[in-house]
Amino acid sequence: MVKKWWNEKVAYQIYPKSFYDTNGDGIGDLRGVIEKLDYLKDLGVDIIWLSPCYRSPLADQGYDISDYYDIDPRFGTMADMDELIAEAKKRDMYILMDLVVNHCSDEHEWFKKACEDPDGKYGNFFYLRDKKEGELPTNWRSYFGGPVWEDLPGTNKQYLHVFHKKQPDLNWENPEVREEVYKNINWWLDKGLGGFRIDAIINIKKALPMHDYEPDREDGLCSIRKMLKEAKGIGDFLGEMRDRTFKKYDAFSVGEVFDEKDEEIPDFIGDNGYFSSMFDFEETIWGASDKGWYDCKQITPDAYKKCCFTTQRKIGDIGFVSNIIENHDEPRGVSRYIPEGDCCDASKKMLGGLNFMLRGLPFIYQGQELGMENVKFESIDQVDDISSLDEYKVALEAGCTPEEALKAVSRFSRDNARTPMQWTDGENAGFTTGKPWLKVNANYTKINAESQMNDPESVRSFYKKLIALRKDPEYKETVVYGELEPVWEDVHNLMAYYRKGDKTLLVVGNYQKEPQTIELAGECKKVLINNYDNVAMDGNKIELQGYQFLVIEM
Repeated sequence: MVKKWWNEKVAYQIYPKSFYDTNGDGIGDLRGVIEKLDYLKDLGVDIIWLSPCYRSPLADQGYDISDYYDIDPRFGTMADMDELIAEAKKRDMYILMDLVVNHCSDEHEWFKKACEDPDGKYGNFFYLRDKKEGELPTNWRSYFGGPVWEDLPGTNKQYLHVFHKKQPDLNWENPEVREEVYKNINWWLDKGLGGFRIDAIINIKKALPMHDYEPDREDGLCSIRKMLKEAKGIGDFLGEMRDRTFKKYDAFSVGEVFDEKDEEIPDFIGDNGYFSSMFDFEETIWGASDKGWYDCKQITPDAYKKCCFTTQRKIGDIGFVSNIIENHDEPRGVSRYIPEGDCCDASKKMLGGLNFMLRGLPFIYQGQELGMENVKFESIDQVDDISSLDEYKVALEAGCTPEEALKAVSRFSRDNARTPMQWTDGENAGFTTGKPWLKVNANYTKINAESQMNDPESVRSFYKKLIALRKDPEYKETVVYGELEPVWEDVHNLMAYYRKGDKTLLVVGNYQKEPQTIELAGECKKVLINNYDNVAMDGNKIELQGYQFLVIEM
């Protein structure tokens, strides 16, 4: 594997709407990100990915872009963005933006022109089909529920949207669409952007000609994934995009890639891959159900371990995967991957450590470094996220009681990760002086950045130690590039692996509240990281306390 400038970095995702509000309107803004750069630098962050802050009606929280060349006034101005890029650069940090090019907003100029003249140039920027009474062009179900077809206003046609109806899909088969996308990417890279996180990119290639599939629910529709499994040739688009944009700038790109085939991994993230990296979603899709969230299984420690190792084996040394335990589309990792009732500082540190020491690029989502948890919803009226509202409806239609439906939504809702960042124990968690756009998690008085900054035992301080180890010249070669070799795989509720490079490190987490004993295969040279004050060692035997996490130099 060819080494790249970003291999040794640590990345951090910001959801601008919920990060820090400087003007009191209840919505986070770019000036808030600028103000908190030193907080991130202190943590050890090098790369910052911003969720969309382009001009948008926010039907899907900014993933519906109405102008790719402008910042939404809610978040600030283009001058603020230029300042953010410049201030980050001063601190040797890189800014990534979200590249959302499977679809745009129905308020984008292109779509407005398509409505005016569906048979003209801009009609071909989208997937349009003639409307037939009582019949849809295909029976595909959108990711947010309901059919993927919607009437094109003022015409006798319908347009395709695999997400929200305000997110019409762009027709990537049209070279003019691709040219517009590349022009925009290069415009941003010329501004000094470090690169992009690439949203929902697998969806850009449709299986043509379009046709129906076997329905999988009583609504007579089928999951959009059935079409994607049949779609061939996405590599032609992605290779062209790489060559025309990222490659020319040596920019960092990380893909949101689902449903990739094992044999395609070198194409995606090999030495000449379409992207620099792609996210590991093995854990996030575990236990998913076609029926909906209400039918999803709760992941166990053993299943979590298996997911992590499956990805590590699959990727090997082909390239760098990006490791996450949460993001803006997922619930909080500590509430998802730690057994119910066991959330505490020790278990949060263990989960963070097990994820962070994997081979690949670690991504921290805002608040993860504080151990932020899922929010408690008392009523569906407190939920903002469109996919959560749809899943609530799906659960009710399947016969769940409102209480059961709310419980399912609460477990998986994207709002869990979107509640305001908890800066202080003051009003609105120090996020805003106004009324926050989404309610603050009630536990902000206990979990907040201010109380953790100078506490050497805090979750945040533990993340700092993990980052410092990754960057330590003595251990960097092993932690960043070393092989990963699982150990004691069959031991229940124990996750352990070696990182082997010029040194040998044993990473081990006791994934339960009961103690557990392990016997080392060699001599312990040094304990580098420990989420407890002590290690109960007798010869080569270690009695691990509940949720104890260790990194041992062997």
